[in-house]
Amino acid sequence: MKALTRKQLLLLSCLTGVLLWAGWPAYGFPLLLLVAFCPLLIVEHQLSGTTPPSGKKRKSRTFFGHAYLAMLLWNGLTTWWVCNSTYVGGAIAILCNSLFMALVLTLFHSIKRKHGNVFGYGALIVLWLSFEYIHLNWQLSWPWLTLGFGFSNYVSLLQWYEYTGPLGGTLWILLCNLAVYNIIKKRWIDNTHKLSFKILGPALAIIIVPILISLITFITYPSPCKPITVSVVVVQPNIDPYNEKFNGNFQDQLNKMFDLADKKVDSNTAYLVFPETAIADPNLWENNFKKDSSIRMVWRYLHKHPNLRLVTGAESSKAYFSGEKVDEIDSSFNTAFQLDTSKSIQVYHKSKLVPGVEFMPFNKLLAPLGKLAFDLGGTSGTLGTQIEPTVFYSSYSKTTIAPAICYESIYGEYIGEYIKKGAQLIFVITNDGWWKDTPGYRQHLCYGAMLAAETRKQVVQCANTGFSGIINEFGSISQQTKWWEPAVIKARMQPSDVVTFYARYGDYPGLFASYLSILLIGFLIIFKIIRYFHKKQVA
Repeated sequence: MKALTRKQLLLLSCLTGVLLWAGWPAYGFPLLLLVAFCPLLIVEHQLSGTTPPSGKKRKSRTFFGHAYLAMLLWNGLTTWWVCNSTYVGGAIAILCNSLFMALVLTLFHSIKRKHGNVFGYGALIVLWLSFEYIHLNWQLSWPWLTLGFGFSNYVSLLQWYEYTGPLGGTLWILLCNLAVYNIIKKRWIDNTHKLSFKILGPALAIIIVPILISLITFITYPSPCKPITVSVVVVQPNIDPYNEKFNGNFQDQLNKMFDLADKKVDSNTAYLVFPETAIADPNLWENNFKKDSSIRMVWRYLHKHPNLRLVTGAESSKAYFSGEKVDEIDSSFNTAFQLDTSKSIQVYHKSKLVPGVEFMPFNKLLAPLGKLAFDLGGTSGTLGTQIEPTVFYSSYSKTTIAPAICYESIYGEYIGEYIKKGAQLIFVITNDGWWKDTPGYRQHLCYGAMLAAETRKQVVQCANTGFSGIINEFGSISQQTKWWEPAVIKARMQPSDVVTFYARYGDYPGLFASYLSILLIGFLIIFKIIRYFHKKQVA
């Protein structure tokens, strides 16, 4: 294969970014993800060689530019909608996320140039998985573009996530890309092999076998013999988060939600679900629940339906007294409550906060930027969290609920902590209105479907506006609401005591890859030191 021009290399880099975007949920067809990195790998192959006419090897920063271009296109085309609420915050998220990805790819390029193809491509898999695992767990977490999420709108193809979670999907996507690239390299770049089953067979097996396993699981997965169901009503109030939600009368908003609920609630309804920050009472203090006017409104409504429990989002605050042990980092919270007629209140504080919106990451280092906490149409500023998730129990039945707030639903390992504590259903309460009518809220519902397949739990997704819906344990979505319309839906849901392998062991592919990355980097450092002293002795 002839050397490619600079323009051709740039076009190939752009093609990788476009293919990743075109394969993402709400945009296109996910099988494109299985070949999306191939154009960039062709670029990397040429840049690993020499640069005519000088004959000197290109430096890693040349490939970094191409990698950053590809990742910037992917991030920008896929998550541009974040800028609807804050141009600065959205731009920072896109630029930084692209930078992290490009640095991982550049490190792979450097390792491959110095240590060969086998070591290099192995490093690519290990380093990318490690990056995604770290991105799920550090303070700058923004894992929206975890590769394994790419199949979330085709859940019939990802049923095996109950064993591996989305990082298993990432591993599969990377292996498929390397397998396809190997065919391209041998046939068209090196021009040393003709297409044969010996070349095509392994690639086809890597691609097809997981899909077949998933489809068979999707079709044949056994259903419980004697299902016990609970009736759930979900309210989507469609309150404008910018002009009405946090500036209007919270009592009027609550009454609007009660009026919608009355269309579906009956004596058999077990749960009524309101979205994130549904109770926007600015004076809701957890120290004095019983005297709060919004809580008293809820109890008056519940007394009309004695068997009903309300799971709702709220903005809440908490005062601490001298000598009191404080687990939370602040006194304001993005909260989920469960209330019933017993006047008991179960409380969960959102713990996976949005960086730069709900808390300032690396606070001591970035303290001067504290005033730049961006308002994304909801609770913002530096919020408190809690150490571990809270499962909501019922005094009327044995049903237990995992209350996940907003994008906590994309943290499968964290949701697994609820499952290990006995949660039988997952309620995702969110306010996707700040994304406006963009792919953001569509992707969020797709991720909820993926969560259902990972945990084998039925999921309620209740949005202020966007998409609300009921999702079964295979990830199939039913009774999906429309954008920007008040709606109420009702379903009978089946609690499950199943604890999947993934729910029990979490993102272990990423954890294992992280250990391998530490060993890899340690080996490279030792190798460099040995090489340095060897050269010194020879000299």
